[in-house]
Amino acid sequence: MRILFILLFTFMLNACSEQAVTAEKAIRPIAWVEVSESTIKQLRTLSGIVAPVEATQLSFEVSGKVETVDVRLGDAVEKGQILSQLNHRNFDLSLQSAQAQLDKANSALSEAKSSFERYSQLIKQGLVSQSVYDNAQASFDSSKSAVGVAQAQVDIANKNLQDSTLRAPYKGIITKRLIEPSQQISAGQGAFEIEGNHGLEVHVMVPETLIRELKKDTILPIRFPVLARVEMQGRITEIGTRAETANAFPVTVILQEDNPMLRAGMTAEVDFTFEGVGQTGYTGVTVAVPFSALRAGINQKTYTYVYNPQTQTVHQREVQTENVLNNIAFISSGLKSGEVVATAGVAFLRDGQKVTLLDQKTQRFN
Repeated sequence: MRILFILLFTFMLNACSEQAVTAEKAIRPIAWVEVSESTIKQLRTLSGIVAPVEATQLSFEVSGKVETVDVRLGDAVEKGQILSQLNHRNFDLSLQSAQAQLDKANSALSEAKSSFERYSQLIKQGLVSQSVYDNAQASFDSSKSAVGVAQAQVDIANKNLQDSTLRAPYKGIITKRLIEPSQQISAGQGAFEIEGNHGLEVHVMVPETLIRELKKDTILPIRFPVLARVEMQGRITEIGTRAETANAFPVTVILQEDNPMLRAGMTAEVDFTFEGVGQTGYTGVTVAVPFSALRAGINQKTYTYVYNPQTQTVHQREVQTENVLNNIAFISSGLKSGEVVATAGVAFLRDGQKVTLLDQKTQRFN
């Protein structure tokens, strides 16, 4: 039994030794990436309000009593469509009075013209004095002026009559109705609010520390808190040059696509990405690596594993991280563009370990 026990123990030792040798010879495959240069990116998310690109408040240019209201809240209207009308009686009477004054002025002009032409012939014959001729000419000129004034009054009366009918300035939707039939309103008093069908935009207030980083036509990602899965692109079209509330500048971002779920007045979140300063104060070119390529060390040091193609090994190297954005770390020192670093399982690697690079064309699953 003792001999059998010794033989069994010797066999187990040999098996463990063979497994250790096999494990030592195993070469670990690693996910990897070739790093490249990049500028330091910083992200600021600001809240804004969704608004229509084209919207206005409509009002009558004349005062009067509302006769009819032909549209309701939410109605779609076409350009030139009648929205409301005032009572036309006063406007019709004003037009008739102005027209009568014009007819009277034309009659006076005709009489003054005949007198002037007659005196023009008589003065040539020396049958009237110069003063009589001058009076006839002055009367003729005055009559012409009176006709011009009367014609202007007719034009004004015509315009007032036309302005007593409110029409849609463009194709859109009625978003607010502020008048009712039989209501007495003044010129310029709001009657309707209308939104055009030219898309939506986001109005956002940008702080003074960020406004200098913005440029027109920059494309920005936009999200909506009430629509969790909706993310759209927007283009900066307007940048205010004067600060408003809390030293913030107004910026307008037009949405580049339509979504029937969006409504004016909803809250939007706009992501502004810009070149910034690193946490150490560094400015300039950095190297961008996936955040998973970093390994934390003692004394708040950060490391990554760099692949050596000659020895097919990885070596631990200390790096300086300046910023992290969207799981991308920006390194100011410790790495060079074109170097290959491990991007997964760095906690299980060791300095000088022999590895092999995984084929990046092969799809892998966790």
